[in-house]
Amino acid sequence: MDSDELAYVYRDLFETDKRGALILEDLVQRFSKPMVSKGGIDAVLQTYQRGGERNVVDHIVRQINRANGVREAEGEQP
Repeated sequence: MDSDELAYVYRDLFETDKRGALILEDLVQRFSKPMVSKGGIDAVLQTYQRGGERNVVDHIVRQINRANGVREAEGEQP
């Protein structure tokens, strides 16, 4: 399966299928948290952890966008 075909699978699962859309919404709510700015090194570590969690959600959304013909802005992660 090539990357374009895989993007269509992401779209079908997380956008077309209502169950997948519910799961994606739950993932976004759970893992799209703002950075932490107070608390010293613990805040930095928590911010990195949140960033890692968010990367997974961002990847799913990028794949859905790719299947829908949305181009990534220059400088965004592939």
